[in-house]
Amino acid sequence: MNFDFTSDLRRRLGYRLIDHIDDFYTSLPQRPVQLPADERSYGPLNEAMPEDGSDPCEVLDEVSRAMVEQGFHVPAANYFGLMNPTPTYMGFLGEALVAGLNPQLATLARSQLASKIEVETVRWIGERVRWLGPFNGTFTSGGNEANFSGLALALAAKFPTAMDDGVSAIGAAPIVYASAEAHHSLDKSAGLLGIGRKALRRIALNRRLQMDPDALVRAIQEDLRAGCKPFCVVATAGTTTSGIIDDLHALADVCRRYELWLHIDGAYGGALIFSDKHRHLIDGIDRADSLTIDPHKWLAVPFAAGVILTKHPDILERAFAVYAPYMPKAAGAVLPDNSRISTQWTRRMNAMKLWLTLKVHGRKAYEEHIDRQMLLAKGFAEWVRRSEHFELAGPVMVPIVTLRIKGVTDARQRAEAHATLVEEVTSDGQRWISDSIVDRESVIRMMIISYLTEQSHLEGLQAAMVAAAERLKETART
Repeated sequence: MNFDFTSDLRRRLGYRLIDHIDDFYTSLPQRPVQLPADERSYGPLNEAMPEDGSDPCEVLDEVSRAMVEQGFHVPAANYFGLMNPTPTYMGFLGEALVAGLNPQLATLARSQLASKIEVETVRWIGERVRWLGPFNGTFTSGGNEANFSGLALALAAKFPTAMDDGVSAIGAAPIVYASAEAHHSLDKSAGLLGIGRKALRRIALNRRLQMDPDALVRAIQEDLRAGCKPFCVVATAGTTTSGIIDDLHALADVCRRYELWLHIDGAYGGALIFSDKHRHLIDGIDRADSLTIDPHKWLAVPFAAGVILTKHPDILERAFAVYAPYMPKAAGAVLPDNSRISTQWTRRMNAMKLWLTLKVHGRKAYEEHIDRQMLLAKGFAEWVRRSEHFELAGPVMVPIVTLRIKGVTDARQRAEAHATLVEEVTSDGQRWISDSIVDRESVIRMMIISYLTEQSHLEGLQAAMVAAAERLKETART
């Protein structure tokens, strides 16, 4: 079968796909997140690789139906899980456009408008950070790569020869500090950069579950006395489990005092720069030397889209530029080649979905989206406070609520009760929440991430949670 379909067949396939996606989006407000527990399967597919082709319309219809009927649907309104959103429809269309055109963003000479759109999108984000001086950045595959890039920038800034001579040439152990609740991508990043995972110091939390600035100062002083070389602090704006936002001003003051690079992991909470009403929650974000934001979280675009930004644009090339004589250079270009400011070489155009969403809906649509979800989460937290079955497990800073079952004091029994309750709530597949660990304690976790979620969906979740809690109590009595 020839790869080059006729115009008529291309159009028929395209319309078929749009019909499937439209039906799916229409169903999302009431669609179950997954199949009921007794219908789920996790084994491999065993079909042999096809030697000959099949009718493309039939194959597309078959896989589209199967993905919907058998899939796990994070875009559903009843998904109260991790930071996986319902994608904007313009984001979906942007992805389709990029997949069809397949621009290569490694160099400006080979991408031109595609690179300029990415640079503009980065500029829009940086302007909302409110950096007054020069800044730059690049899109990444997600928060993992963005946080890796942030540590690489810090290493290149504080040890200028490290990228050429290796970390061993530093002569003493370089140290990074992060909250006990900071994302575990930092451990992986430290290992990949040659710093070593043991060089990542997890700092104690204060009563608000934030990184404790006093504990950070003590750790820095101890490391300096031991002959180590502290060089970076990673603050978090919206931890994955509980949504906690560190005291960014306090940590920035510590970094200024000890001349350390401040990287802020705002993969989720950094999106608050789009809300004038709630921006105060991330006061001090403009004091970051580098910053991670993931549009594929709170900004509701399809996977994958992360961003790394820095107010030290010269450090980007110091950290990532590698000379390659075969890479074309555009004469008179003033914009940087993406391959020289990124860990990636072959570069997909991940900016299009955010750029297109902003062009169609505008920044204020994100402000309304964020403010509305904050209000829904506040209402859910008030329900927890009034509940006879549950109590809050920590402060609610963003639309993430952690809670626990009342009346269970033994840590192991509480963890078992939480796991049982979550299984009860999710067993019919209608909705999804999770249990997790915060500060070494078991919690039940729910978050509002879909722009389709309404108060009625929260009331359905509350009813399911109460029913599960009452069954637990009845089981415990018998």
